[in-house]
Amino acid sequence: MTRSHNLTRQAPADPCAQESAPAALPDASPDGREAAAPVLSSSEVLRGHKAIAITHNGAQYRLQTTRQGKLILTK
Repeated sequence: MTRSHNLTRQAPADPCAQESAPAALPDASPDGREAAAPVLSSSEVLRGHKAIAITHNGAQYRLQTTRQGKLILTK
């Protein structure tokens, strides 16, 4: 069984900022087994910001870093 991942991206706050789209990752190996989940670093997700908004199933969440370098996800 394969799953579809749909990541939407908002335009960066800085109109001069350039970014490339992430490479597409397959959800299943050629023999039909489920592939490992993609791994992203927090710096890739946050892109230099201390906090970002994430929408999921119609709800908005906030992902932020703490002073101690930990991540907090709140609804």
